[in-house]
Amino acid sequence: MKAKEIIDGMTMKRAITRITYEIIERNKNLDQLVLAGIKRRGVHLAQRIQARLLELEGIEVPLAALDTKPFRDDFKVEEDTTEVATDINDRDVILIDDVLYTGRTIRAAIDNLVSLGRPARVSLAVLVDRGHRELPIRPDYVGKNIPTSRAEEIIVKVTEVDGEDAVYLLAAD
Repeated sequence: MKAKEIIDGMTMKRAITRITYEIIERNKNLDQLVLAGIKRRGVHLAQRIQARLLELEGIEVPLAALDTKPFRDDFKVEEDTTEVATDINDRDVILIDDVLYTGRTIRAAIDNLVSLGRPARVSLAVLVDRGHRELPIRPDYVGKNIPTSRAEEIIVKVTEVDGEDAVYLLAAD
């Protein structure tokens, strides 16, 4: 497999800033928001959006870290490492993930979310939408649409985990 960088660190930062501005524009009551990052890299993206919201609007939006593994339909893990420090009932929750592909991770995240409470509204922000949905799920906020074939793979790297910010396309040789 050959990896090609398709998003560099500066482009990723711009995409996160654009998503943040869209969140501000579409959500009049920012004090009703909860950002729910999907473990693992979605949490780091959510933290960056949270920091930008604080910087731009002076409001600290609560952050949750959702573990989707116990809610998957293809494999299950018993231990749930979800961390939610605030009540999500009647709040507008924005799920945040690195890549949207089949939609199964998002379905699992929604299952986890409703096991914790009843949000007023749930929306979805993703850094990369690569297509190939198997479920009727679409993002509300997208950093970049990158059409791919099923033989290709998108790899998102974030500094907090991987030591760099970048998105790579792995193409089959």
